[in-house]
Formats: sequence, C-alpha cells, structure tokens
Amino acid sequence: MDTRARIRVVVVDDSALVRGLLAEIINRQSDMQCVGVAADPLAARELIRAVNPDVITLDVEMPRMDGIDFLSKLMRLRPMPVVMVSTLTERGAEVTLRALELGAVDFVAKPRIGVAEGLQRLADDITDKIRIAARAQVRRLAGATPAEPGSKAAAPVGLAPMGRLSTEKLIFIGASTGGTEATKAVLMELPADSPAILITQHMPPGFTTSYAKRLDSLCQIRVKEASDGERLLPGHAYLAPGGFHLSVERSGANYVARVRDGEAVNRHKPSVEVLFESAARVVGPNALAVMLTGMGADGAQAMRVMRDAGSYNICQDEATCVVFGMPREAIARGAAHDVLPLARIATALAARLKSTAGGTIHRI
Repeated sequence: MDTRARIRVVVVDDSALVRGLLAEIINRQSDMQCVGVAADPLAARELIRAVNPDVITLDVEMPRMDGIDFLSKLMRLRPMPVVMVSTLTERGAEVTLRALELGAVDFVAKPRIGVAEGLQRLADDITDKIRIAARAQVRRLAGATPAEPGSKAAAPVGLAPMGRLSTEKLIFIGASTGGTEATKAVLMELPADSPAILITQHMPPGFTTSYAKRLDSLCQIRVKEASDGERLLPGHAYLAPGGFHLSVERSGANYVARVRDGEAVNRHKPSVEVLFESAARVVGPNALAVMLTGMGADGAQAMRVMRDAGSYNICQDEATCVVFGMPREAIARGAAHDVLPLARIATALAARLKSTAGGTIHRI
C-alpha cells in the first residue's frame, strides 16, 4: 500500500512497554503506521503539531497532565479521532466514560497484569478501532463541560409524561461506536413513565456497570444492568452486561430479561442481533426499535425481522452518527420506518407511543 494512504497514528502512553507494543501492533498492519510516540501529553502536544496524525491512542492516566485534561483541550482546539487506552478497573471505567463524553471515538481496555500478552491478544481489536476512528465524524467540543453525575436530571423540556400506556409496549436500542453518548442523549429526553427499555451497547465486561450507574444519575428513568429473569418494568432501562447477551422472554403476563453467556454473534457479545431477534419473536407489534451509531451490521437483519413482525423502527441519520455503519445496514435492508437526527429520536418515540396507546395488541 502507498505509505501516503496509511492511517498515521501517534501513541501517547507513560509506559515504555505499552508504547513499544502498540507501535509494533500498528506497524504490523499494511494500512497504518505509528508515526510517533509520546510519554506524556505535553510531549504529545508538540508531536501532534509536528506530524499531524490521523488518529491518537491516548492513555487515560499519565503524569504532568492526565489524559482527560489533555483530551478536553485537544477536542476544543484541534479535534481529531482519539482511541482511549483504559485499565480494567472501576476508576478506569469511569474515566473512560468521561473521555467518551469529551469526544473520544472509542476505547481499548488493557489488562492490569500480563500487559504484553494481553495487548497482543487485543491486537485485532485495537487496529479495528483505529480504522474505525480514522473514518469517524469528530466534532469540536463546545466550551461547556458535560454534566457530572449527581441527582436526577430535571424533567426534559418538551417531553411531557407519557400518560397511560400499556405495559405491553417495549423499546429496544442497539448501538456501538459512539453509542454511549447517543444512547444517553435519547434516554435523558424520556420521561419517568416511559415503557421499559432494553439496550445492547457493544461494551466489554467491567465497563457496563459504571455506564449504567452514570446513566441512572442523569436520566428521569431508572437505568441498571439487566439481571437474568427480572421483570421488565415501565420507567426502567436495562443494559446488557458486558460479555453477556440480553434478550426478552415472556413469563405469564410479564416480560422478563434473559441474560445468557454464549458464543459471540456478529463478533459481538452482547449482540444487538440477539436482542432484536427476541423482540421480533416475543414482542412483535408492541416493540419500538432504535438503531444508533456504530460500525458494522450487528442487528440490521434482526431489525428487518422486527419490522416484518409489526414493530416501529427508527435509525439515526448519517449526519449525527459518529459511525453510520449499523444504521446504514439496517436502512439498506428496509428495516427503518424513519431515519432521524439524534435530537429528534426521543420525541418520535413518544409521539408513536401516544398515537398507538389505544391500539395495543396483547399477547398473554
């Protein structure tokens, strides 16, 4: 491949071992090269000016200036695709979520022990995420900082309570790259009396617990990781735990969550395909589905099956996606009733639910 066509990557990490390993992994690829390494953000700042990379890999915690402070400045002044390198700890998960809020495209979770072997096992994941980041839509960070977790958010302007809706209705959301922020944007708009929501976000074990807690602190609805066999209640959102598939089943008059281990589907666990297939089979015309930003085609075919079973489906539009892959594939399969910008999705869900409130189809 012509060198000029390669993805140019700068690696920023305070560990010389990690810098060397990441550079080696990157340089093994025919379509990318490591054009520089830096041990801290201050050195990285000068390197970025000198080599103008396409993608940066950035350690979360470093000396002199931590990765979050550096990322915040970078995304305000010189926005570019960033893949965070995080540790598999609760602190690492929380900081990573903050990085995604600030505009990082994605993250890689490095092991706490056996780093060399662990990073080599993750080589395909690392390079895939660099490729995705190189094509992602990156936006300049506004001056305002993202909201911090705390008390429940104030009721969103413009979305009144749903009113009396049948407990038969369920909302299903699938997302991948860029989806942590997109899902948050949808959920924060929904009032506390929304139907139960099931979410599959491509995310590894160790991060979904912190993500659910963060969403719960920001939303009117309650948000938690799904537990196997629990009843799905209105006003609650249930997130697929990292490393497990989430689906819906019927138990008498109730819907329940099913959380299962198993083989990866479309290379993912959790997989949107698994969730959406169960929605088509169990919920049928009482389902509403949303496909948000993400790379690949996970869930696209099952979303078409949901439409054939009578569901109402929304895909996020290209202009507001970080990566348009999953919505594009669903649209191409004829799965979408509506293709909408992110800011209009919650309103469209509410309008659809209210318009069909009297026409619920019961399957008991």
